[in-house]
Amino acid sequence: MLSVALWLINLMSNDNPFTAKWSAQGHTLCLGHWIIHYQGLPLSLPSERAENDMDTYGNFSYLFPDEDDFIEGTPEVQWIEQNIHWLMEVFEQHRIPVDEDHLCWFYRAVNAADWRCGSCGGCI
Repeated sequence: MLSVALWLINLMSNDNPFTAKWSAQGHTLCLGHWIIHYQGLPLSLPSERAENDMDTYGNFSYLFPDEDDFIEGTPEVQWIEQNIHWLMEVFEQHRIPVDEDHLCWFYRAVNAADWRCGSCGGCI
């Protein structure tokens, strides 16, 4: 039980070795790409992932950012399960440990910068 508590404390800390940013801002979100780093080193993602939203869980509405009706996407555990095949390839390519902590840290970094087509209001 103690190891579970330590694991949760570790995940809740701000020691995420990943940073993620979507390159486009404002009303041109759909024209961007992911800029993701692990311990300051850039990662390369598969092309189908590099230029699309990551389908993480949240409210991405430009007009109604506080409305629960606009929450969409896949929660952390299910997202990792659905994306483990390409995540393992990226992690192995960049010598990142493939463990629960690193997978959760990756999700959380991407989730903080995730977006949806239309969420910027640019095509309205």
